[in-house]
Amino acid sequence: MSISKRVSNWFNERLKLDELPFFRTPDYMYHVSDWLGALVAAAFMYTVISGLILLLYYDPDNGYNSTQFIINQVPYGSVVLYSHLYGAYAMIILAYIHMFRNYFVGAYKKPRELLWILGVFLLVLTMGASFFGYSLIGDVLATSAVDVGAGIIESIPGMQWLVPFFFGNYDNGQYGRVLAWHIIFVALIGLLFVFHFFLAESYGMMPSRKVKSKAPAVYTREEWMKFNPWWPRNFVYMLSLILMTWGFILIIPNALAYLNGLPQYYNPFLNPKPAPPPTSPLAATVTTYPPWFFLFFYKIADFSSNVLLDLSIGAIIPLVYLILLPFLDRSEELHPLSRKIFVGIGILMIIYLIQTTLWGDIAPGVPVAFKCQVVALLPPAVIIAIGLWILPSKKSSEEPRVKHSFLHLGKALAPLAILGFVIISLLFVGGLAEFVNYPSPITLVILLPIASLFVIGAKRIAPIILRMEQQQTSSTPSPEVSKLEMKKKFAQYIIVVLFVLSLVLMVTLWTIPPTGYESNMFGVDLGLIFVMWGEAVSLYHYIVYKKPNESYE
Repeated sequence: MSISKRVSNWFNERLKLDELPFFRTPDYMYHVSDWLGALVAAAFMYTVISGLILLLYYDPDNGYNSTQFIINQVPYGSVVLYSHLYGAYAMIILAYIHMFRNYFVGAYKKPRELLWILGVFLLVLTMGASFFGYSLIGDVLATSAVDVGAGIIESIPGMQWLVPFFFGNYDNGQYGRVLAWHIIFVALIGLLFVFHFFLAESYGMMPSRKVKSKAPAVYTREEWMKFNPWWPRNFVYMLSLILMTWGFILIIPNALAYLNGLPQYYNPFLNPKPAPPPTSPLAATVTTYPPWFFLFFYKIADFSSNVLLDLSIGAIIPLVYLILLPFLDRSEELHPLSRKIFVGIGILMIIYLIQTTLWGDIAPGVPVAFKCQVVALLPPAVIIAIGLWILPSKKSSEEPRVKHSFLHLGKALAPLAILGFVIISLLFVGGLAEFVNYPSPITLVILLPIASLFVIGAKRIAPIILRMEQQQTSSTPSPEVSKLEMKKKFAQYIIVVLFVLSLVLMVTLWTIPPTGYESNMFGVDLGLIFVMWGEAVSLYHYIVYKKPNESYE
């Protein structure tokens, strides 16, 4: 028996890991796209650990000076602070990716309704905790962010008392109340995450549509018992994802901080360092805006002078829709083309989120006329609606097509045809914008033939570019055992190389000064070590558990 097997059995016998009510995983699910929730959890764990370290040194009654003390005088304090900040950023981005992935695969349907609703609440709490944490820095950007939040609350009739309740005496540099709410939100995230995790483990991961084409998409008890137990394979795979996530969280901000030459207006996208304090003359040179993850709402607030309307459009309506989604889409169909309306809304939500975020960064605080709003927001909706209308609906009784009309592929995808369709698409969007700005019979006459050409071209090209999912047959030849063994042998050599390189980096770690400009290289090197260890664990998972033929059954 190998050493790894004996170690695994030792822990299993003493901790009764086989008896844990965790999901048994089929072979085909060991891909990152099925484990996005684990990446979010990894980012959350890192931010909690680094946040507890920062809490030992942070003084909420002197926010900005305390932040500077951590950066300049605490050993490797800048490494912890910058990676804590970007760990929260990573958690937000990964949470969005995780949510929209589940949205499009239909993971909100029976029996996962409560799991989905908890996930939506977790996203809201994550945004809130990140906002309060971002405000603790105490620089001009943090103060501006709190000013925006306080201004929104004050503009709601009868809610002015909430400003001191949430933010305390922040305008004098005292952030005790903000810190308290930051901790409360993080604690709520941890509490809901426990319920979210156990619900996810009880239902299991969302099966492939090749296996379960309709809701409820869950494995039966008999099917479930055929799969890999949680210990040790799931633990090993999750450990590799956690290490690599932590590695990138350390590498990115500390590498950016080490560059040390980026202008301040890139903050907070490419510069983790704090801006000047609000009392500094340099503060006037910094364009103030809220945290990047709230830029979309900041821009929506420029659409009108009615804060309640902006709040409804930017937050309340989307959240209510996401919470009620499992009860709005009650069909059993999981294929995206069988629920075009909800898929279209999801695509629009992503487009508008990115669009308004970039718009808020490029033109912060600039009022937007109604015509400009229509010109910016209407074309994506029209294009998505036409595209989904062109694509044929997926019938539940219809088998996925294996063959397509490849005889016409050359004609449809000829370079001149593609170029012509792109030109027509641009003309259509431009013509639509012109018609919205200057509605008249002339612009309508110009728009209609262009729209007709756009629809005809899209109808010919879309079925080939966006081909229906091909049915995977069981007759697909599996990799040869000898070839797999050769790959595993090669993976063993890579593990040795990664181990040696990580040892070299570990030796050099202690030569890096604990404070000052060069201390951020400690975070970069430590991040590289985590990435190497994560890749080594991933290769170990491949060597020990990879099978010659991993089927969907």
